[in-house]
Amino acid sequence: MWAGGALGATALLAACGGGSDDEPAGSAGGGSEKPRRGGTLRVGALGRAGAVTRDPHGTQSNESDYLVLSLVYDTLTVPGAKPNTEPRLAASWQPSADLRTWKFKIAQGATFHDGSPVTAKDVVFSLKRLRATPSGASRLPGIQAKNITAEGDATVVLVSDYANAELPLLTRLTTFVIPDGTTDKDIAKAPGTGPFKLDWYRSGNARLVRNEKWYGGDVHLDAIEVKIFENPQAMANALLAGQIDLASNVGAIAARTAASRKDVQTVRRPNDMAMPIVMRTAGGPFADPRVREALRLAVDREAMVKQVLSGYGTVANDILGTGDPAYDRSVPQRTRDLARAKKLLSEAGFDTSKTYELRTTEDISGLAESATLFATQVREAGVKVKVVKQESATFWDKTWLKGDLYTTYWGTNDSVVFFASKTMVSSSATNEAGWKSTEFDTAYQKAIGTADEARRAQLLKKLQQIEYEGSGYLLWGMADGIDLAGPKVRGLPTLPGYGRVQLEGAWLTS
Repeated sequence: MWAGGALGATALLAACGGGSDDEPAGSAGGGSEKPRRGGTLRVGALGRAGAVTRDPHGTQSNESDYLVLSLVYDTLTVPGAKPNTEPRLAASWQPSADLRTWKFKIAQGATFHDGSPVTAKDVVFSLKRLRATPSGASRLPGIQAKNITAEGDATVVLVSDYANAELPLLTRLTTFVIPDGTTDKDIAKAPGTGPFKLDWYRSGNARLVRNEKWYGGDVHLDAIEVKIFENPQAMANALLAGQIDLASNVGAIAARTAASRKDVQTVRRPNDMAMPIVMRTAGGPFADPRVREALRLAVDREAMVKQVLSGYGTVANDILGTGDPAYDRSVPQRTRDLARAKKLLSEAGFDTSKTYELRTTEDISGLAESATLFATQVREAGVKVKVVKQESATFWDKTWLKGDLYTTYWGTNDSVVFFASKTMVSSSATNEAGWKSTEFDTAYQKAIGTADEARRAQLLKKLQQIEYEGSGYLLWGMADGIDLAGPKVRGLPTLPGYGRVQLEGAWLTS
């Protein structure tokens, strides 16, 4: 998610760019082959049966759920290559001179699966429903429900509490649109607008069939079948046994296992997954910035990438949004310095006689392993950490946003602004570390309130410097996103984060 969208009539939406007619930008496989119509793509995706959700505006902790929802429903905008925010259900957008009022035009010909046209009234209803969720303020930052209105049948107006040059970028992930008046009971019918329609759904497994009248272009596959897997290795084994055609976001260990197989394609997406360690700044043992800095200096980042990610990733520098063109690579890279770490802990009066719990889950490949290696490494600085693995539901209910020390993960890393708005500004409902910095909030407001891209890039550097020095994040590395696919699969997405679930361009050879 990046670079905002159109900041004037001349920039009002470039459609998906790059690539040839046969292989769009952001897709893998196919080369000069012509896409073939037909066939069913069998996709494996991670998830737990006890955490499934059907609600497009609910919290999706399962990859399998998010995949299904993203193919059945459309968001206003989607990730792209260049620019990284591209149109989807919103065909274009235009800001006011003060960057507070944005008008989104609905794509011509957009209809729900039952054939009824999508209207501005539907979009307003959907965005207000999203805004009413517990994390709604973070999903639509700066947008109050009363300031989401319709202008005629085809234009939606969003008025921000403050100037926001990046607003279109912030509509990419969860702005799924459903018909006006849809009840919670109706959600099971999946009344979407997306490239596929729901055929059946059972405990996280689903079959989706092509939407013949999708406004967004040709859909090649007849159907997609999604099968839920609780761990990456089981999913990889199913692929190797020919039971599925695509193992989605399967992780580094499975990729290493399949590396010698000539009949398996490996798709790598750099900057795909952030797995930072969160240190609570609002109180508790890690509130002192010297303690947080000590832990950052106690980590051997190269070893973390090598051992946890099997080398399928890159070292990071405690700033989220590594795929952003505005990411500041001039910030000095933190390296391991145990002597300095011990000195800082001593100066802070940190109690090294106690054992501190680091809570984690096994929701994604490598997450729990990263916690275990972290605990081993910081022990050399005198900090004793016990890793506590929690079931997904317990973790998200009891630990996330509340814990003193825990792992988290984000699959969208192409925007510094995205992370600032969702996880670090003081007003965010998903401020994971409880970090409140007036200096950071001011820098954020200045950056997003600046229309000039060059000036905004400079302001974003300031924002990143503040984050680097004081936030509650220890981001040791970035994991490559990895899909494994059978030999007949073509047209898979290569964009990181949310881009990986955009399978409408996939196809199968005969």
